[in-house]
Amino acid sequence: MANPLVKVFRSKINTAIILLILLLFIGVFGFKIMTNYSWIDALYMTVITITTVGFGEVMPLDPEAKIFTIFLILTSVVIVGYAIKVITEYIITKNDIEELKQKKMQKKIDELSNHIIICGYGRNGKQAAKKLLAHKRSFVVIEAKKETVNKHQSDMVPFVHGNANEDEVLMQAGVDRADCLISALPSDSDNVFVVLSARQINKNIRIISRASQETTYGKLKLAGANNVILPDKIGGDHMASLVVVPDLLEFIDNLSIVGESNINIEEIAVEHLYDTSTLKTIRDLDLRKKTGCNVIGYKNEKGEYLINPEAELKLAPNSKVIVLGRPEQIQKLNTLYNIEVE
Repeated sequence: MANPLVKVFRSKINTAIILLILLLFIGVFGFKIMTNYSWIDALYMTVITITTVGFGEVMPLDPEAKIFTIFLILTSVVIVGYAIKVITEYIITKNDIEELKQKKMQKKIDELSNHIIICGYGRNGKQAAKKLLAHKRSFVVIEAKKETVNKHQSDMVPFVHGNANEDEVLMQAGVDRADCLISALPSDSDNVFVVLSARQINKNIRIISRASQETTYGKLKLAGANNVILPDKIGGDHMASLVVVPDLLEFIDNLSIVGESNINIEEIAVEHLYDTSTLKTIRDLDLRKKTGCNVIGYKNEKGEYLINPEAELKLAPNSKVIVLGRPEQIQKLNTLYNIEVE
């Protein structure tokens, strides 16, 4: 929705344009009627009179034509002066509004903490933003192209315009307070630099980076990336798997891990499930009977994963369980244990 102040100026600009066109028509028809000028000469006389450039007349004017010219000059001074004033004010005000809009957006970003930073708003960046929006996670996008920022910026998708390679830009996005950074720049060298900079500023931030070349994988891990994604490799593996185990892949593709009401897989900290001062097992929780969900994975306090854990496994503090179920079962689980879906 356009700013009301901008609407007012646009209305004034439209009025000024109408007055200028009307003045032009009056001048042309006035000179045509009062003199023997051709249409081209009448237009020429009108333009040089309105613009006060000081060129000579096409032919000498009689007293009536001179009086008309005086009237045209005085009127044009007022109308042209008004048009210049309105256009100048509009340009200045538009710049001020843009600056105020950016300050408002920066204030909103400064209030964020434990958020996600997405570097680059290309194909991968857009997809990441879409998923985070579905999961209701707060995030900031760093993008170098101004036209991309102007096109996609909104209250839901805040942008910082600048090069993610620069520490100042990363600080603007709140990298020191962020929980995670996704580096989705098209250049591997840029991603390495971003990972290095982000890791230097925030030692605890989780960093996920894309890589185009497999040779960059080790460099990104060495630079401090927790996870490195090779989109081309994943795509190739996925297509090959559709040939080898098509039904299994189709089943997995139909699983949803983000969204408001259609998720099938959820990870939950054990602290949300029970008081960890006294250890309980998966059997003790009996999530299958209470909610219909099945525990299909376990991540211990050391970050190690266990697929299809035993029922007698004790759930230690700072660990997580991964459950599988239908959307209504996941919802029941979240409701039963008062878990907020991020």
